[in-house]
Amino acid sequence: MFNRRQTLVLMGAAAAAALPLAAQAAPEQLKTLRIGWQKNGVLALAKGNGALEKRFATRGIDIRWSEFSSGPPLLEALGAGAIDFGPTGDVPPLFAQAAGGNLVYAGTYRGPPDGSAILVHKDAPIRSIADLKDKRIAFKRGSSAHNFTVKALRTAGLTLADISASDLAPSDAAAAFTSGQVDAWAIWDPYLAVAEKRPEARVLASGKGIVESWSFFLANGGFAESDGDILADLLDELRLVGKSAQDNLDETVRNLASITGVPEDIQRVVLTREGADLGKVAAVSPEAIAYQQELADEFFKLGIVPKQLDVSRIVWRRKQA
Repeated sequence: MFNRRQTLVLMGAAAAAALPLAAQAAPEQLKTLRIGWQKNGVLALAKGNGALEKRFATRGIDIRWSEFSSGPPLLEALGAGAIDFGPTGDVPPLFAQAAGGNLVYAGTYRGPPDGSAILVHKDAPIRSIADLKDKRIAFKRGSSAHNFTVKALRTAGLTLADISASDLAPSDAAAAFTSGQVDAWAIWDPYLAVAEKRPEARVLASGKGIVESWSFFLANGGFAESDGDILADLLDELRLVGKSAQDNLDETVRNLASITGVPEDIQRVVLTREGADLGKVAAVSPEAIAYQQELADEFFKLGIVPKQLDVSRIVWRRKQA
C-alpha cells in the first residue's frame, strides 16, 4: 500500500496564499525579501544553509520563506504580490500570465527529463501510452505534469479528450492512485522518486524523449522593477549554492534530507538522474523564451490556456548601469 505519510511530508501549506493579500503588500522600502519555495532543488538548499540570509544581511534585508506544494498556488501568491520570488515548472507561468498576474520570468534552471513520469499499478494491463485511452489519469492542472501528459498522449495519437483527467495535488493524487481511484498518475520529483520505491507502482513512461525539462524562477513584477539589483544578486547566489551542492553530492543529499524530511535514498535518486545539475541557474535565454512561447501557443490552440500569450512581454532583463 502506498505510504501516504511519505507524500504528506513533501506537502507544504501555501502559507503566503492563506494570508490576506492586503497584509502582504510590499512596503515603500524593501526590508523583507519574501521567497516561495518547494521541497526540492537549489532554493531548498539555500533555505537550509542560510546562504541568502548571509548574502543580504549587510543590506538590512530579512528573508521570509513560504512553502508551497506546487507551482500554481505559488504563482498565484507571486502575481498578487504576496511573495516576491519563487520557482516553478513550465506550465504554471502560462496560467498566471493569462490570469493577469503581475509577474516576470527572472531566471531558468534545467532538470533531468526522467524526473517526471507517468506511473501505473504494477499488475495493471497498461503496457503502453496507447493503453491509457479511456483510463483515469491524475495530474495537477496547470503544472508541468499537465504538459507532460499532453505530450505523452500525443506520442500514441491520443489527446486529453481520450482520457478521464483528475485534477489533483500530489498528496491527493498519491492517495487516489494507492486506492485505485485512478489508473495512472503523472508526477515529478521528489514525489516521483518516493513513488518509485513502492512495490505496487510501475513507471509507464518518463519524460525522456517526450518533454524538455525547463523550469523557471519568477519574480513579482513590481519587485523586479524596483529592486532589480537584489533580484540579480539573488539569482547569482542561487547559482553559487547550486554549483557547490553539485560538487559535494554526499553532503547535499544529507542536507536536503534534513531540510525536507525526504529520506536520503530518495534524495540521491533525484540528484543523480541523468542530466541533474543544481548549478544550472541562468538568465532567461532566447532558447527558453522560444520554448515557453511554443508551449503557450500549443496550450492556447488546445483550449487549455484561455488567451494568446506573448511570453517575451514578461521576461525580466536586468537594467545596465
